[in-house]
Amino acid sequence: MPVLDIHSMEFISRGADYTRRVGMRLGVLLGKGDIVCLDGDLGSGKTTFVQGVAAGWGSADGVTSPTFVLVNEYRRPDGTRLYHLDAFRLESGKEAEDLDIDSMHESGVLIIEWAGRIRDILPSEHLWISLRYTDVNQRDLIFSARGTRYDAMLTTFRKKLYGGL
Repeated sequence: MPVLDIHSMEFISRGADYTRRVGMRLGVLLGKGDIVCLDGDLGSGKTTFVQGVAAGWGSADGVTSPTFVLVNEYRRPDGTRLYHLDAFRLESGKEAEDLDIDSMHESGVLIIEWAGRIRDILPSEHLWISLRYTDVNQRDLIFSARGTRYDAMLTTFRKKLYGGL
């Protein structure tokens, strides 16, 4: 278990609905150019979390795992896009570059499942979320801000979850 500091926050989810609601609270905070990196084993709640993020961000689209298509795209009524990349099947960061993740990052919000597989090409500033299966109804989520923008986001997010801390 990592030692948490001012750049990190832990949340223990007591079920899929909780995981979605936490994602919704984060989704409200995301804007064009933001990158959210998800890392965790199968069944740790990554896609469930993205379902909440997309809803909170403002998309009415149904969210499914992009494992076989690699990237799903969700839209808000204003035309803004959220890109949902699954790096599980990618062999290297080069393959992600070939998918033009720079363009996704610049034109919308980019959420990457299995981000550890392409860590070498990720921008240094992003929000990293480690998800861990602990029980059939419990997941442990560790949020780590990397960069000034994400530190501010994490501070706001913490207040949305826990109140005036």
